[in-house]
Amino acid sequence: MTTTLVTGATGQVGQRLVPRLLQWTAPGGTVRVLVRDRARGERLAALGAEVVVGDLRDATDRAKALDGVDAVVNTAAAFRNVPDEEAWAVNRDAAVELGRQALDAGVRRFVQTGTNLVYGGGLGRPAREEDPLRPGADWGVYPASKAEADTALLELHRTKGLPLVIVRLAFVYGEGDPHLREAVARTADWAAHRRLPMVHHADVAQALHRALVTPGIEGRAFNAADDAPVSAFDVHRLAGLELPEGASDRQDPDPWFGWSDTLPLREELGWRPVHPTVWTARDAGAL
Repeated sequence: MTTTLVTGATGQVGQRLVPRLLQWTAPGGTVRVLVRDRARGERLAALGAEVVVGDLRDATDRAKALDGVDAVVNTAAAFRNVPDEEAWAVNRDAAVELGRQALDAGVRRFVQTGTNLVYGGGLGRPAREEDPLRPGADWGVYPASKAEADTALLELHRTKGLPLVIVRLAFVYGEGDPHLREAVARTADWAAHRRLPMVHHADVAQALHRALVTPGIEGRAFNAADDAPVSAFDVHRLAGLELPEGASDRQDPDPWFGWSDTLPLREELGWRPVHPTVWTARDAGAL
């Protein structure tokens, strides 16, 4: 029977992935979570997860969490309101060292949760997985730290055989996640028609699960995003707010920024979004 380790299990992605992963795991299988605070892991333990207390940035804690593990899903991320050094330490350094130790532990699959922001802008079309990683500075060090992690992990796959699959997510929302509310501030100075590509937590979970179990895709990256990016106008409308003055007169400098091609995820992994748009999620009460 398999044991799957999920890091970042109490974060926005992890706390919504783990309950689903517990349901999707075959009888006798184990979902293990690495948490820094045992109290925060109690809800997941009550659902049936095996809890290991430790810090992803600590080599000894990583080794403890990896003991006997068959697969890893790394959802840990330091994004908003953290010092730059913490973002680098978690998003790049700890992720790469986790990959090295997972390789030594003999895992059969290592799923890295990435971001569509690694592609940067100026492509004139949706980003494809094979495009160069050129993160800009608009979103802080987060895209750069994730891009360097992707590059280093792909090198571990190429040179050492790490059984890596990367899933690059659009702006994640849904199920009470505050990201959608936070998007109001982020889009306040955008043109009213500028669009934000998003992906619902339910669809993040199924994308990560398919990356975990689909055979023969090692060394690949896949993009996950909803079918219809959301305008800044609608981000504000969903929050019950008026659009900031002047937004309707602004121009969008890069209409394709953040858009990514999801066709490989659909065709090769059979992924179909449960919530193709933010409006279907709204209608289902899943915001």
